Amino acid sequence: MRLCRHLFALALILSSWPVIAVAGEKQQDYDIDLIVTMSGRCSTLKIAGRDLACRAVKYFHSRAGRGYFTIAIDDATDNGHIVSFSGENARREGDNVFELAIDQMLLNSKDRPKVDGLRVPLVEPSSGACRQIGILATGKISKVSCVAADKNGKKYELQFDSDNQPVKMQRISQAPLLPEKRRARLRELYDCRRKAVTANVMPRDAASYIIQCLEESGQKPAADDQQ
Repeated sequence: MRLCRHLFALALILSSWPVIAVAGEKQQDYDIDLIVTMSGRCSTLKIAGRDLACRAVKYFHSRAGRGYFTIAIDDATDNGHIVSFSGENARREGDNVFELAIDQMLLNSKDRPKVDGLRVPLVEPSSGACRQIGILATGKISKVSCVAADKNGKKYELQFDSDNQPVKMQRISQAPLLPEKRRARLRELYDCRRKAVTANVMPRDAASYIIQCLEESGQKPAADDQQ
């Protein structure tokens, strides 16, 4: 089952959450239509044999149907150290298990080349899966486990454990004007989309480029997005 089908069920859940909106602009395809920020710790994060620490874990969904479990790595020497487990196909088991089949690892660091000022991640064809445990209707995700290996045999592993705080969810859609803080975050997203267009980023790479742009700009859901 594709992720877009999974989001049909999410639409009812998310209907009570705030919507990031735009007005007074031309209709835009913002590529990313859902951002879920999780609170907790990474008990395990292994990237190609290296044991690392994380500072943030988010789930992104693109309008094309691709999902990304994205980890910002706690690296004092590299503020661009970000990895994503990515795939297009997902399935659910009951109400509280969501599994995403992984077909790509996106690897970014300060050593990656830049396009229009932003680093472009290395895309490694991979196989594996991410398994999310929790019930979104309550805003609670207890853990996320990911295991994948790329075509060169390098392995990637994540074990994220929630601190029992509700996740923060943002939908991106067209709607009337909202408070300035939310409009400011939408402008960040629009700026990232514009940079991708200016840099002639291929459509298949646009979402990962925009995710990197948002992470490097420090985009975070504000407190008023939680209720």
